[in-house]
Amino acid sequence: MRLFAGLGNPGSNYAMNRHNVGFLAIDRLADRHGCSPWKKKGPSLISDGRIGSEKIILVKPQSFMNKSGLPIAEIARFHKIDTNDIFVFHDELDLAAGKLRVKTGGGHGGHNGLRDIDRHIGVDYWRVRIGIGRPPHEAMDVKSWVLADFGRDEQTGWLPKLLDAMADEADRLVAHDDCGFMSRVSYLAPAPQPKGDNGKDQPAGAGSKQN
Repeated sequence: MRLFAGLGNPGSNYAMNRHNVGFLAIDRLADRHGCSPWKKKGPSLISDGRIGSEKIILVKPQSFMNKSGLPIAEIARFHKIDTNDIFVFHDELDLAAGKLRVKTGGGHGGHNGLRDIDRHIGVDYWRVRIGIGRPPHEAMDVKSWVLADFGRDEQTGWLPKLLDAMADEADRLVAHDDCGFMSRVSYLAPAPQPKGDNGKDQPAGAGSKQN
């Protein structure tokens, strides 16, 4: 059994925030794989289904981002799911918008959701890091950036393509094939090119550093 947890804040006001991309990813997974309707269990919404031969539990904590750890820990304990079979989908400031990375362990990087999960289950779970980039100018602080909605061009461009690719290739995550998952998602949903000062696309590697 695998546990896939998406991080975000509950409520329609937050639905399309950059900080809620973990919820968006989990919702797309549930739709694509015909999982059960969402139902309330304690401080979480949960759904279940199968990807390949493995049963999966999908979780969206409803306790707000900085209190994500206990809801995930409770469900993992109830279903006796090992930490190595827990995958947390979350926004990542230090990845350019549309980039994707998967890793186990490591620090929380200042992400309050990960910080709380670390507190409750340790650090040896999988992190599916979905790049949202940093604010485009210094006048906008990080909190305002992550709590702002994705731009209209993002909502019709790279974002749905990335969510679709992640859902389509989720069987690789279930099999712990993180390299295969990242490679296929990158092929199916390439990250957008960075913009130059004149607003035009630049070649990969030009302009700001890409992670």
